[in-house]
Amino acid sequence: MISLQHVSFGYENGPALLRDISMEIREGDYISIVGENGSGKSTLVRLILGLLRPQRGTIVNTFRRCAYVPQRFDTLNRQFPITVEEAMNCQRRVLGLADRDVIRRALERMGVYDLRDRLMGGLSGGQCQKVLIARALLGEPDLLIFDEPSTGIDVKSQLELYPFMRALNQERGVTILTVEHNLKFAVKNSTKMFHVVHGSGHFCSPDDYIREYLSENMGRDSRV
Repeated sequence: MISLQHVSFGYENGPALLRDISMEIREGDYISIVGENGSGKSTLVRLILGLLRPQRGTIVNTFRRCAYVPQRFDTLNRQFPITVEEAMNCQRRVLGLADRDVIRRALERMGVYDLRDRLMGGLSGGQCQKVLIARALLGEPDLLIFDEPSTGIDVKSQLELYPFMRALNQERGVTILTVEHNLKFAVKNSTKMFHVVHGSGHFCSPDDYIREYLSENMGRDSRV
């Protein structure tokens, strides 16, 4: 589905952010990209999406339909007066979908159909994230990419969000790729984890990541 071979990237006149990254994402995977802030996780996703071009190496994508769910604060202008239904309808048109009923079905799937006439800027963090996911599902993607999906949402919404993501993966076969800082759910849900450290990265199992993470923190702080 996605193959990165020896990918390196850095912004002009700046140091390399990612160095010699190789990874394979296969159909049906649930992969969490983890690492400290500034390690290059979001940059890696932008490369996969084609928003950035690698300085070295190759990226090959063979997925049919991909959808991206950004952090809600990255995409939302709270001053722009657009309703949930209007935002959904804009995406429907971008996708070229003639059936307007897909909006209702997607919002009902996320349990937010009753919010269709609300302004996007007036939604809570959890409500907004559910609408963004509903928007991403309009095109029935086979690959769904998230950027820190629990950012800015309450615990109750997190407890609803992550089981839904796991169900998409396990029951509907949607491949999930997510940048994660919520390690509890990353370890619980992922089939594999990609650990980015100082611009380099490698795959590990959730259990192996726990051991790596604990080892790193014990090295920094003897109280851990």
